[in-house]
Amino acid sequence: MIQSKFQDIVMSEEELRELIGFPGELAVRKQLASLDDHCQNFIARSPFLLIGSVDAAGVCDVSPRGDAAGFVLVLDEKTLVIPERPGNRRLDTLRNILQTSAVGLLFIIPGVEETLRVNGHACLARDTTLLERTVARGKQPLIAIGVEVDECFLHCAKSLKRSKLWDTTSWPERTAYPSLAQMLLDQVRPANQTVKDFEAYIEESYRKRLY
Repeated sequence: MIQSKFQDIVMSEEELRELIGFPGELAVRKQLASLDDHCQNFIARSPFLLIGSVDAAGVCDVSPRGDAAGFVLVLDEKTLVIPERPGNRRLDTLRNILQTSAVGLLFIIPGVEETLRVNGHACLARDTTLLERTVARGKQPLIAIGVEVDECFLHCAKSLKRSKLWDTTSWPERTAYPSLAQMLLDQVRPANQTVKDFEAYIEESYRKRLY
């Protein structure tokens, strides 16, 4: 076992259940094997999701995906299509899908404190007929993530209520922490480049390479 800096670690589900207990009937029965009308309606109104994946070595990753509401296609109650828009070309999610196919999705709607969780298995699709349905601003993606749904359920609002995520009065001032350009400059420390150079690069990528 990997040595941990933490003390008094829970080591079994039995110990965990003794500490926290068991879910109520509603929490168990709300888990569905396919997307019902409510789940499909939620996805149709969601402009943003987080996708979790894992590689063959067990290394996990969570990555955001976003576009206009309805950008994720619901082909049927067991199948979703997520268009892959241009990014930084790290391909973390896509490489993980190639290795294990396991994914977990969290759909979010602005202003709505409930979320939708979808777990399943994914593949990378190049079907041009399918990709044509995900065109945005005249640009067709090169690839899409096809998801076969194993389970899904609506998640209550407790975490978003605690975080006050949609309460604008709780939002920090943007000047309270460094800009992305400054943080990247501090982390990467490139030779002969300034914060303004990084700001210009980031702004150009947002302006020219969203699709």
